[in-house]
Amino acid sequence: MKALRVSLVALLVAGCAQPLASVEPVDPDAGQQCELDGMVLRDYPGPKGQIRYADGKVEYYCDTLELLSITLQPEQVRKVAGVYVQDMGKTDWDVPKGHWIDATTAFYVQGSSRTGSMGPTFASFASREDADRFAAAHGGKVLAFADISADMVQLDGGASHDMHG
Repeated sequence: MKALRVSLVALLVAGCAQPLASVEPVDPDAGQQCELDGMVLRDYPGPKGQIRYADGKVEYYCDTLELLSITLQPEQVRKVAGVYVQDMGKTDWDVPKGHWIDATTAFYVQGSSRTGSMGPTFASFASREDADRFAAAHGGKVLAFADISADMVQLDGGASHDMHG
């Protein structure tokens, strides 16, 4: 009887784990628009981001600043299955494609001279070494995901400043 219970628990855990194993980043279609502002992702340089929700919905962001802003909001209540950014150590800054990595294990360079679709951005890297090399070449400070606060990724620029001409 005990062996049967252990087998049933193992099957239930495996069944529950199955959807999580299939939650991988997905490359956006050529015309994919940013969830926040409708910009077409492929039209802009710099790292992109995506959030995969437990309900299967995928949201894409044309800039890591936008992605981090959404991810770090205390109001975020939807169940997130995965958050991804592009590894800029492996993809072209001007035309980034593929090379998606877990945003929570990535290293970020804040304050570099390279800009993304929204201007200043957080360059994302899978390895600390690549982030350090990028910071040495383009300036900025290397941060782990845990070092980034919601205050650092405020989306207070853009249209809200257009009226102050």
